[in-house]
Amino acid sequence: MNPEVPLVVPEVNPEDISSHNGIISNPNCSTIQAVLPLKAIDMKYKIKRIVYSTYQAVSGGGRFGIEDLESKADGVELKKFPCSIYNNCIPHIDVFMEHGYTKEEYKMIQETRKILHHPNLPITATAVRVPIINCHGESINVELEKDFDIYDVRLLLENFQGIIVVDNPEKNFYPLASKVNGNDEVFVGRIRRDFSVPNGLNLWVVADNLRKGAATNTIQILEKLIT
Repeated sequence: MNPEVPLVVPEVNPEDISSHNGIISNPNCSTIQAVLPLKAIDMKYKIKRIVYSTYQAVSGGGRFGIEDLESKADGVELKKFPCSIYNNCIPHIDVFMEHGYTKEEYKMIQETRKILHHPNLPITATAVRVPIINCHGESINVELEKDFDIYDVRLLLENFQGIIVVDNPEKNFYPLASKVNGNDEVFVGRIRRDFSVPNGLNLWVVADNLRKGAATNTIQILEKLIT
């Protein structure tokens, strides 16, 4: 990650576009969808710590990742993953680094700090590949600097550009990959307090990793540049 090249999510840090020096980079797909709700919350309540647990679709591994899932069996030659993804969850995305994190997890940590302009924010992450074709899901646990009203948090998310709140547990309404697929927005649900720590908050966040996590975000950057 080059410190001179901005990572831009237009709803979150559009001001960084002006410092591009000829190059603008799209962040990692898993980071893009996470920082929208985090930005909405951080502006009012200030984030103290983040714990990421991601459940990432095989399309994030490209065509070969999809083919590995569609092969449906052990004993065939895998093209992308180190073991069969069919009927499996693999806690391993990208290469392992010396400190035990994968490169995917490390990217989420570093990119979130950069995009939110919190260079020293404590963050940890576990990234898991799951056997679905498209759309990443993320459980995001956030500890805030000050107390919050859960209904106010919901309003902040509902009113933030690019976010759709789907959160009615009594009717089993929450973001699902099967429903989010093909959409450009980031969907947020399971909004609730984490009672294990002071000022803790849990979110479930789902987005189409090929659209908002890649192509759509790129187009939105271009739209900001030309308007």
